[in-house]
Amino acid sequence: MPAAPGLVLSPSARVGADVTFGAHVVVHGDVEIGDGVTIEDGVVLGKRPRLAPGSAAAGDVPPLAIGAGAKVCCGAIVFAGAQVGAGAIVGDQAFVRERATVGERSVVGRGSTVDNDVVVGARVKLQTNVYLTAFSVVEDDVFVGPCATTTNDDAMGRLAAGTPLRGATLRRACRIGGGVVLTPGVEVGEEAFVAAGAVVTRDVPARAVVMGVPARVVREVPDADLIERWR
Repeated sequence: MPAAPGLVLSPSARVGADVTFGAHVVVHGDVEIGDGVTIEDGVVLGKRPRLAPGSAAAGDVPPLAIGAGAKVCCGAIVFAGAQVGAGAIVGDQAFVRERATVGERSVVGRGSTVDNDVVVGARVKLQTNVYLTAFSVVEDDVFVGPCATTTNDDAMGRLAAGTPLRGATLRRACRIGGGVVLTPGVEVGEEAFVAAGAVVTRDVPARAVVMGVPARVVREVPDADLIERWR
């Protein structure tokens, strides 16, 4: 492991073989870094969450684990309790919260946020400035366009005590266009297509193409556009 200027590495961190550190990286305690991982300049790994009293994000926070061959790019922050899969990329200035999971070979784009308790599958592409709200699920091979936003609180802070937050569910290989807004609890079906700028207020059927405000079904995704044709 070559010397890196300004590296702060906790003695309890576990670092695999052939890991590369950029300048001014901070690695907190108990972080697990797999073989061949690249950590670029200004990254913070294993940050502990600071939560408001009664926050729905409270809970146990296990160690951060980063899989073999992953890349964490300049200025990204990956919290304690997150899991980053093998070969995944966490882009510049991205933010991955506690208990979030980013699957193998997935990409979290520049400035994107994967909030607490989010599950992101394998080979997912989150473009620039995507926001995945807490308790969302993104299955394998999903594409989410730039500046797409998910939400999880219909009452915007006025929920009764104990009411669970409901993130979005994005089923396998669906595609979400740039600037889309997904309201709390909606599900976008497998291989569905949500056009840019749509506001999704109800569940989207599998293979449906939806657009508009609110989003409406306009046609079906043709066989030629299914992911099996594009692997």
